[in-house]
Amino acid sequence: MAMGNHSAVTEFLLVGLSQYPELQLSLFVLCPLMYLIILLGNSLLILISILDSRLHTPMYFFLGNLSFLDICYTSASIPPMLITFRNARKSISFIGCAVQMVFSLGLGSTECVLLAVMAYDRYVAICHPLRYSVIMNRILCVHMAAWSWITGCLNALVQTVLTMMLPFCGSNVIDHLTCEILALLKLVCSDITINVLIMTVASIVFLVLPLLLIVISYVFILFSILRISSAEGRKKAFSTCSAHLTVVILFYGSALFMYMKPKSKDTKTSDEIIGMSYGVVTPMLNPIIYSLRNKEVKEAVKKVLSRHIFGKYEQP
Repeated sequence: MAMGNHSAVTEFLLVGLSQYPELQLSLFVLCPLMYLIILLGNSLLILISILDSRLHTPMYFFLGNLSFLDICYTSASIPPMLITFRNARKSISFIGCAVQMVFSLGLGSTECVLLAVMAYDRYVAICHPLRYSVIMNRILCVHMAAWSWITGCLNALVQTVLTMMLPFCGSNVIDHLTCEILALLKLVCSDITINVLIMTVASIVFLVLPLLLIVISYVFILFSILRISSAEGRKKAFSTCSAHLTVVILFYGSALFMYMKPKSKDTKTSDEIIGMSYGVVTPMLNPIIYSLRNKEVKEAVKKVLSRHIFGKYEQP
């Protein structure tokens, strides 16, 4: 791991989907629109959860964290990707690549843990409704959200530092749209056994274990819902979980496919398309899903708009 080999690489070339110029052009047109929807939709969710006192609950506290996370995640990936599309050399500096990897891994890991925390919140709300306010107190909620961010960021820092310390003494061409760790490790010309081991452990900790906790939570939730005697009660209980469950399926479906699939199924184009779904489409759909599937959010949006926008025109 000689420093001479390491310092030889000062930039990387991002050539993902370069063999499909028409697709790149389409993404260059669509991504700004999707990014705008992400910013507006998630910002609106954060705003109404602050302004409407009825939404000052653990569920919307965690949803506000998720919305802020999605804004940060896409802000760290979409603008640089658009610049790369316009740049003839499609280059990114060594430091820029490392920073992008920290954001990508850190925010992605944080979202995995945060979705598991939100599943636990729904479990307590459905299975222990009388003790909900006692169990999900403000201190516990803040600690759970904080540790989601801390563990995710620590995972990103460890993996990024260990990866960027390796010698890139061969090609500096990354066959991906962003500085994705799996694509970057392919350029290393030394043993990456430790990196692969750490990545596998991290995948289990941040993908498999949170997903297992989510599944266990929803098994208990399902049994509790089935014990509700009235059909209206079952429908109302399920509606409080349906939005979160939809987001979990979208997020974990793409993340598990990207990071846990067998190497024999590895294809460059599918990785890039799944990466787009994982990093752009899912954050765009999150506020839409929570708005369409949640009556409280709809009413809060109407209330905030009527009070802070339309109310101005009704004043004498």
